[in-house]
Amino acid sequence: MRIPKCLFALTALCALVALASCEQKTENSNTTATTTVSPPSKQELTRVSRPQAIEEMMKQRGEQDQAKPTLRVLSPAKNTTINGSTVEVKLELSGDLKGYMPHKDPATGKGNHIHVILDNQPYEAYYELNQPFQLRNVTEGKHTLRVFPSRPWHESYKNAGAFQIVEFTVKGGGDASKPTTTKDGQTMASPTKSPAASASPTPGREGKDMAKSNAGDLDLTKPLLTYSRPKGEYSGADADPIMIDFWLVNASLQSQAGDYRVRYTIDGGEPGFIDVWDPIWLTGWTSGKHTVKLELIDKNGQVVENGGYNSTTREISIVKQ
Repeated sequence: MRIPKCLFALTALCALVALASCEQKTENSNTTATTTVSPPSKQELTRVSRPQAIEEMMKQRGEQDQAKPTLRVLSPAKNTTINGSTVEVKLELSGDLKGYMPHKDPATGKGNHIHVILDNQPYEAYYELNQPFQLRNVTEGKHTLRVFPSRPWHESYKNAGAFQIVEFTVKGGGDASKPTTTKDGQTMASPTKSPAASASPTPGREGKDMAKSNAGDLDLTKPLLTYSRPKGEYSGADADPIMIDFWLVNASLQSQAGDYRVRYTIDGGEPGFIDVWDPIWLTGWTSGKHTVKLELIDKNGQVVENGGYNSTTREISIVKQ
């Protein structure tokens, strides 16, 4: 039986169309596969040793890092009442200093300094002890001041006598809607929210939004964790690794046969634990804003309550080139 030429031609044409369609689907499929965008890499932090640049700095500093500086708070006096919103801080430095002395190098903007903490706010660096250091617009009520000596890279000295804490009361204090500042205008505490602004976040220090301090009445006989670092913005060589450092009183960590641990949580992720009272360094940070929470916990994993001071969260910002 002979197939008509017209039918043969039609069959051939259909075959060509089907082949072209198959090739087009294959091409589109390949194109889709090659243009798939991978999700951004997840931040994975790991502990590392102290950076080599700081190791070199320590060598240049001689015996300073073996010093045992001690502080005494001359003003405000313990349990004193201050009239007015300005609180003048005066400190006396002594001990086995081995050349340690607070001072800012004009060329680098760094140097030994004292960490000054009002209530549970981030610290301010006090460099020149022979110059007045004022807290202005301090609100009425009871306040806590904590001080301890630090190195240029903000690692604190942890010897006996280095840490001092005083409580004082302000009568007729400053405007609660404005921040407490130093004499140079550095913000020491976020303003208290007014009822009309209760739905808005409390303005933070250095232009950053931060939660209002959860600090309440402090028991000076109970374990106390003082958050020190990290703080603020990190960029360039300072952006990785980043140090976590803190001060402890009335508590021994597990490495010292104690019952306590320091728990750190980054961006609400899986917690890590510190059992030796030394700073740790974390690498692997990504650019952007991050939250760092430090907590003092007991042998049962519960936060040790002491006026809210033993659980502190800070927001930091990292800028990588």
